[in-house]
Amino acid sequence: MTLARHWKTPARAMIAAAALFASTSPLPVQAQTVAPDVLTALRQRPPQDEVIYFLLPDRFANGDPSNDHGGYAPERLKSGFDPSDTDFYHGGDLAGVTQRLDYIQGLGATAVWLAPIFKNKPVQSHGNYTGAAHHGYWITDFTAVDPHFGDEAAMRALVDAAHARGMKVYLDIVANHTADVIRYRECPDRPCEYRSRADYPYTRRGGVDGAAINAGFDGRDFSRLTRPDYAYTPYVPAGEENAKVPAWLNDPIHYHNRGDSTFAGESSLDGDFAGLDDLLTEDPVVIQGMIDIFGGWIDKYGIDGYRIDTARHVNPEFWQAFIPAMLERARAKGIPNFHIFGEVYDHDPAVTARFTRVDAYPAVLDFPFQKTAVDVASGKTGTDALAKLFAADAVYAKGADTAAILPTFLGNHDMGRVGFFVNQAKPEADEAEILARVKLAHALMMFSRGVPTLYYGDEQGFAGAGGYGNSRQDMFASQTAVYAAEQPIGGRQRAYSTEAPLYTAIAEMARIRAAEPALRHGRQVVRAAGDTPGLFAMSRLDEAGGETLVLFNTSTTAVTAQVEVEPASQRWQAVRGDCAAEASAPASYAVRLAPLDYLICKSTPQ
Repeated sequence: MTLARHWKTPARAMIAAAALFASTSPLPVQAQTVAPDVLTALRQRPPQDEVIYFLLPDRFANGDPSNDHGGYAPERLKSGFDPSDTDFYHGGDLAGVTQRLDYIQGLGATAVWLAPIFKNKPVQSHGNYTGAAHHGYWITDFTAVDPHFGDEAAMRALVDAAHARGMKVYLDIVANHTADVIRYRECPDRPCEYRSRADYPYTRRGGVDGAAINAGFDGRDFSRLTRPDYAYTPYVPAGEENAKVPAWLNDPIHYHNRGDSTFAGESSLDGDFAGLDDLLTEDPVVIQGMIDIFGGWIDKYGIDGYRIDTARHVNPEFWQAFIPAMLERARAKGIPNFHIFGEVYDHDPAVTARFTRVDAYPAVLDFPFQKTAVDVASGKTGTDALAKLFAADAVYAKGADTAAILPTFLGNHDMGRVGFFVNQAKPEADEAEILARVKLAHALMMFSRGVPTLYYGDEQGFAGAGGYGNSRQDMFASQTAVYAAEQPIGGRQRAYSTEAPLYTAIAEMARIRAAEPALRHGRQVVRAAGDTPGLFAMSRLDEAGGETLVLFNTSTTAVTAQVEVEPASQRWQAVRGDCAAEASAPASYAVRLAPLDYLICKSTPQ
């Protein structure tokens, strides 16, 4: 976790926030009955048919203010509730998400991805940083809903309400670590440096010259690993002996206990992530324990998919056991298209693809697409960067078939929003150009291969200042100064506005994508690209021989060009924009694009 500044909100900023985010009253949550045919149809949809909407429940909608403190003492450092601080709880919950499903569905989203909703340690400190678990990644009880977000009934109501609308629910899960509970006696008042396996082997106490322990432990027979004090002397502070659920999580023997990760070499797998207790994921007890935990969520709620946090910080053997077990658990529940995708934060397809080839991931978040699409839409690079990216689809485990189910995105809660990146790339641009480029970035995502993943608030023009904290704005009336002072792209709107320029633009894109099967399933062929901003063209080819041509202009001047198409694609109709009715010649089609715009043309049967 990274650090963020602590903000105190002056009265005038709170007034400005109320004016900016003035909200209509949410509708009460009604019990939903899911029609069997609706649920069956939902579960038959493959992952590439979805448009995912990713949100942090704490920042999305406050449907039940009575749980703002999560049942803890109403003190900032006990409950973690401080709506003036970017790093503390702000009051959003599952009831709020349920109340706003119509808003999400109106945008065109068909699946809701929730940041972790499991019970967390409310407040933690690490070094000079103190924050609250508004994001959900500091889990203590893997079997329960965090009381800041609601309870089992609220979770069930959300899933049922989503399913009744034909929408899927994806959970963000964590198997790499738990909340920071375990301490090390050698460094009681500071973070502990990482101690390697070579310098501190499992079979010696405190280094290679230490006393022999864990006799016969060979890295495979974990019945012989009985002492956790090979690198440090771990202990659980008084009063926290039973802080974690299930109970096996409270024993330090199931953790690596080697100090903080440097995010390089072996420490990337075995080190504590900024102090978070790093699970010994080689241990069969941990493997089966996590299978039981997250299989249980599928059984209990009929969840439709998992985004898996910190995938690259866990050994491949764990995923090779865990992922097939989740897919089998889902199939047994009648969910044949359970979507699993891992977080591998890297912009190199060779790195991300490894997790589909070695670690058994069906898909990973497409970080390479994120950087490339934003750079191209911003005009930082030529459009050939996209051609190079898509050419690398071959390195994934099943090539284009895997690329088709990679969730593509433009920004997130850790790195920042697409609006921030475009503002950063084009500081001299006026508001109209920034808006056009953000729209263009979304079009690149919505119409190319992969599963478009929207980050909540982008549709309202949120941009922020980038990085952790500053990209987690409140959708509701904010009491946080930095959020209240923001000027959204496209202008100020009421909260949850369905008339915001980006909301209407994205909704239009989603309608087109839903109406045109080739834009979801068609084989993708790059037709034109260049080493400067300008034309990017690609065809989506369906099995029946139809062709849908998608064209983008990333420059500020109009583009006129001849684009290669299939020889049989002689007659055309417009899906969006002004498309010529006929090809100029067999295999050649004339196009004209306005600056920073896109065009979609579809061949018609002869």
